[in-house]
Amino acid sequence: MRRKKKKQNQGKMDKAPLTEHLVELRNRIVITLATVGIAFGICFYYSEYIFGLLTEPMRSTIAFSLKSPYISFIPAQNPDLYLVFLAPAEAFWMHMKIALISACIISSPVIFWEIWKFIAPGLLPKEKKYAVPFIFTTTFLFLTGALFCFAIILPFAIDFLLNYKTQNIKPMISAEKYIDFCLKFILAFGAVFEMPVVIVFLTRMGVVTTDFLAKNRKYAVLVVFILAAVLTPTPDAFNQILMAVPMLILYEAGLLASRILNKKKSAEESA
Repeated sequence: MRRKKKKQNQGKMDKAPLTEHLVELRNRIVITLATVGIAFGICFYYSEYIFGLLTEPMRSTIAFSLKSPYISFIPAQNPDLYLVFLAPAEAFWMHMKIALISACIISSPVIFWEIWKFIAPGLLPKEKKYAVPFIFTTTFLFLTGALFCFAIILPFAIDFLLNYKTQNIKPMISAEKYIDFCLKFILAFGAVFEMPVVIVFLTRMGVVTTDFLAKNRKYAVLVVFILAAVLTPTPDAFNQILMAVPMLILYEAGLLASRILNKKKSAEESA
């Protein structure tokens, strides 16, 4: 009887941590969804304004010059182009989609914070002090990637695609298709710009080492250019370079950050 009670108590002890993790996960998800829901309501109210911003890459493009101003916005080749909707509910669902994605972007600091709070119990006390740098870095990199895509990649890509061998045809673009096109690439670039955080996480977890990543840098360059060719919406080399160069810089930044953190960790352990 005593052995049975001991086994039952042991089973309860084993199940308790899992139950606590599930409760913690539920709480983090509820907070995240509540934050996104509030942001969604605000973004839906301003969805028409956000939609106007998203059409800017279609109406203007960036021009580079060796003289001042070095970077300027010029009207697109199709200034009279406008978007249409092909189904009664298309405009409504388009605004819903704009509001949802915008809400997720605005709520990204809270999302990253909740992710950190969920994984923090498994970290060492010395590692928990990186909470603020983690939230700031992940949010900054994500927003920088999204802004880079919106301001640099999309104007070039849309201008190229709308004017590539279109002398005998006239573009008539669905609003939903256009918004899907823009939002997918904005989110993709935001995710790609998280590369330094991913590298630091992998090296801290011991999955890879900085020496391994440095020695295989040539393969990383190849993978980066392949990803740039896949993710950029145009086949020209210029847009691929526009994405590949920041990714390579972010790769080196991730290596540098990993080396600095590893040196600090070694110094703390030796002390």
